[in-house]
Amino acid sequence: MTRIQSGAIVLTLLLGFALAIPPAFSADSKEVVLRFAALGDAEPKPEPHFPHLAAAVADVNRLAQAMHVDFVIGVGDIAHKGTRIQYENATEVLQALNLRFYPIMGNEEHDSTVDRYLAYANRWGAEKAEMQEPSYVIETDTVALVFASPDVDRDFEDSGIEWMLEQIGQLAPRPVLLIVHGAQTGAYPENPDKGITHARFAEVIDQPNLAAIISGDLHMDMDRVNHSKRIGAVHYLHIPALERTKIPDETRHSAMFRVFTVYADGEVHVETYEVGRAEPLERHDYRFTLRRDARS
Repeated sequence: MTRIQSGAIVLTLLLGFALAIPPAFSADSKEVVLRFAALGDAEPKPEPHFPHLAAAVADVNRLAQAMHVDFVIGVGDIAHKGTRIQYENATEVLQALNLRFYPIMGNEEHDSTVDRYLAYANRWGAEKAEMQEPSYVIETDTVALVFASPDVDRDFEDSGIEWMLEQIGQLAPRPVLLIVHGAQTGAYPENPDKGITHARFAEVIDQPNLAAIISGDLHMDMDRVNHSKRIGAVHYLHIPALERTKIPDETRHSAMFRVFTVYADGEVHVETYEVGRAEPLERHDYRFTLRRDARS
């Protein structure tokens, strides 16, 4: 087990989360090696009510009855200001999830303590994750997911950068999907000043086996922004906020979540579901490949 001290926060590689995932087949008969849903920011304000999170959990549960879904991920900011009432109400909702839930911290959780976050996060979803630390790795034969909780607010300290570099390096040449709360500043011009500011995050992005960065934080309206794209050799996938939209403005909110399907040939299909609708929104489909020879 690898441990790197980061002030009061210890980031740990959780080797016990390796998965044995049975093969499945999609509608187009391609072999599916991994499928997971991704839930975005909740942190409702001012009232600690989570109606869209609850609806998304119900939708994911129904989806998992129709097709094989391995687990669900969260990109942080579930409990506004990290208050107990927010955590308690969110936990009641997330305990209804019938799949294992793998979250990370966001800046809202850092308004309280890491210990409080872990105490609640380990109660979310089915087959509790039993996380010991806020950052960890899930490995499959085809791809690895690196869950990197921020060290302070939404940013990283040197030790957090070193932890990501070490994990991604150890996983090479296996492709990596990096889950962070916010992408680096400038990645999304809709709010270019918000995100990771640490200069050495550029080293993380440059790792040859990093395929994609999955993030939330910006609360973007999927219909009015460029939410999925390639910058250089890395694909960026935004996970929309469930309870409220901020960008480009707060005039319209459509609660959505995304589903990632990884095929045996290395293709990744990202679908977006609007809460309450059974079929994905074709206009938000995005596909990319994990293969290193496809990078340019």
